[in-house]
Amino acid sequence: GQDEFIKEIAAANKKTIVVLTAGGNVDMQPWIDDIPALMHGWYSGEQGGTALAQLLFGEYSPSGRLPISLERRWEDNATYKSYYPNDGPRRVKYSEGVFVGYRHFDHDNVKPLFPFGFGLSYTTFAYKNLAVSPAATNFSKGPVTVSFDVTNTGSHAAADVAQVYVGDPHNTVPRPPKELKGFSKVYLNPGETKHVSVPLDLRALSYYDVESHAWKADQGNSTSTWRVLTRRYNWRVNWVTRLHRSNWIRPKGNYPEPKRISLIRAGF
Repeated sequence: GQDEFIKEIAAANKKTIVVLTAGGNVDMQPWIDDIPALMHGWYSGEQGGTALAQLLFGEYSPSGRLPISLERRWEDNATYKSYYPNDGPRRVKYSEGVFVGYRHFDHDNVKPLFPFGFGLSYTTFAYKNLAVSPAATNFSKGPVTVSFDVTNTGSHAAADVAQVYVGDPHNTVPRPPKELKGFSKVYLNPGETKHVSVPLDLRALSYYDVESHAWKADQGNSTSTWRVLTRRYNWRVNWVTRLHRSNWIRPKGNYPEPKRISLIRAGF
């Protein structure tokens, strides 16, 4: 099969690059540790071959970032425990709740094969001067701004995707340790530095509260943890928010809340 084919080629040539054509993750266990490089091409369309060739031969630097986490084992996936057994009732539990995707890996301390937001390049980047302004706010005067400098420290023009995550250690409801709330793709020539700003409003701290029919951030004094993440960086800066009922975000119009329904059909 394909796994054996890849292993044989990798054994004959240690510089083998595997290009995946798939809509998501595949089982790479048999060969992932035998190859030096992997490129996920997804379903790249009619001109996909040309684009892949330009990337592989260095005309352009890869700058994509994974929109999903790729687990090493099927058992590491958040939905694994929700599926029915082969010989049992055919009912999917959806027991993972809000902890899907990268939220599951962070919450359950499961290390994925490749994490959400991951992606390599032909160059390197350096980050500095991370700041959040204002340092304390109740959002009455608008959003806050996360800012930092990004420098291309390598020899190849390329783009990096700086990702801003929000996490509140004082949650009163189940929430992920961190959630992606903003990002910026920065194109840089070798040696070039750019100042990047990512605005974040109250919605970035909020969750939807069914009882109040509103997006809500936990009330009282709390410290929210902001992170700027790239492939190599996990920076954190703390800042204080003071949130009250007036900070709730109510949607315009009358939107009915979701209701539980059962989708069970004999023979399904």
